[in-house]
Amino acid sequence: MDFSISEKMQTILGMMKEFVEKELIPLEPEFLTKDTRSLLPVIAEKQKMVKQMELWAPNHPKEFGGMGLDLVEHGLVSEALGGSMLGFLVFGCQAPDAGNIEILHQYGTDEQKDAWLRPLVAGQIRSCFSMTEVDMPGSNPVMLETTAVKDGDDYVINGHKWYTSSADGAKFAIVMAVTDPDASPYMRASMIIVPTDTPGFNHVRNIPVMGHAGEGYFSHAEILYQSCRVPQKNLLGSEGHGFIIAQDRLGPGRIHHCMRWIGICNRVFDLMCHRAMTRVIAPGKTLASKQIIQSWIAECAAEIRAARLMVLHTAWTIENLGIKEARQDISLIKFMVANTMQKVIDRALQVHGGLGMTDDTIISFFYRHERAARIYDGADEVHKVSVARRILKEYEGKTVK
Repeated sequence: MDFSISEKMQTILGMMKEFVEKELIPLEPEFLTKDTRSLLPVIAEKQKMVKQMELWAPNHPKEFGGMGLDLVEHGLVSEALGGSMLGFLVFGCQAPDAGNIEILHQYGTDEQKDAWLRPLVAGQIRSCFSMTEVDMPGSNPVMLETTAVKDGDDYVINGHKWYTSSADGAKFAIVMAVTDPDASPYMRASMIIVPTDTPGFNHVRNIPVMGHAGEGYFSHAEILYQSCRVPQKNLLGSEGHGFIIAQDRLGPGRIHHCMRWIGICNRVFDLMCHRAMTRVIAPGKTLASKQIIQSWIAECAAEIRAARLMVLHTAWTIENLGIKEARQDISLIKFMVANTMQKVIDRALQVHGGLGMTDDTIISFFYRHERAARIYDGADEVHKVSVARRILKEYEGKTVK
């Protein structure tokens, strides 16, 4: 298992890190205080610069306009871009579009790829993924109430979804709905492409999260499907394969998320260390002189490094042995890295004191918005139970001396 980085990849990462530092981080104060839509022209300008540098869509297929990086390489990219909340959007690899691109590439028809995949990779449109429901457990994708019933050549969709991220301004949604209620639990649902201007697609609201409803890409929507009619040709993959497609989407997506979280850890760790070294607490003494601060710094450094290696190992396993062989590792990194990030952000905020509570640094933004990391894509508890069951199963009938 070799995690050495090629010279070409080192150059790419260096260019990305420099761009984030010089072009994106200076935009963050405006992002935190202004209307998001007012920044769209600036974001579009930065995206144009990225395309000119040939760094656009790093994890997407070359034949559709991306860089075609593999999972380990894109993991390193995710780390480099994760330090700014604008990184993924400006480089064209943001969720939920990234996951939708992966499944459109893998399961889409030629017609679907021309209509949706190509403009999505090019950054001409945005998309959303509509699976989580208001009254059903989000960590159990086989429990869905939304239905898609055949009527002639169409599907008629009815249901109530929420946390449909980035639906505000999206061109289409990929909706997970029950197409055969009598099938086995894992074969009941299908994925269907629904243009957001379809009658019956009702964007109810952007959900207030941690006191902020957000707008545009930076939002989570409540969607009501009321007799929403789309042609059956909008079925993505085979009917009844919704659960399978969802798993294919979520596995690599957790690598992207986890390495983005490592990027966040690196950013706030740097801020914490700088604050510790420069914050004078008494004549001739800074916060860095306190053993408790030194302990936090040492622990954070170890935890970040361990989490990073776990994610790279998992990415390598998926890339070389397949997602089936990496299932346990995927669950491990999901709760391990999310909790590491939470701990590092909290310590960084504590070191900054009252300043850390304000939007004068990026720390409070990460504190608010990344708490969800322990819930989405499977809550901590779900992944821990899954891992424990797999481990304990190996001990059935086993003698240990």
